[in-house]
Amino acid sequence: MTEIAFTDARNRLADVITETSRSGEPISVTRRGRRVAVILSADAFDQLVDRADEAEDRRALDAARAEDDYVPWEEVKAALGLE
Repeated sequence: MTEIAFTDARNRLADVITETSRSGEPISVTRRGRRVAVILSADAFDQLVDRADEAEDRRALDAARAEDDYVPWEEVKAALGLE
């Protein structure tokens, strides 16, 4: 991951955004040598959000199955007249 100092990022924000949009790679912004932010393309952000949503859905499904608190797909299809 590319790193850029906070001051440089502020002074070159348009270029930094263009670079991450073009390359698809995140850019780490540092202040006093510590990472304080990450700039990434809108597409990369959307992918991260989608993956997080899917992971949360899987955890909820696993929890429901563990508690036996779900309706099997075959019953749902039959109730909806899809069989």
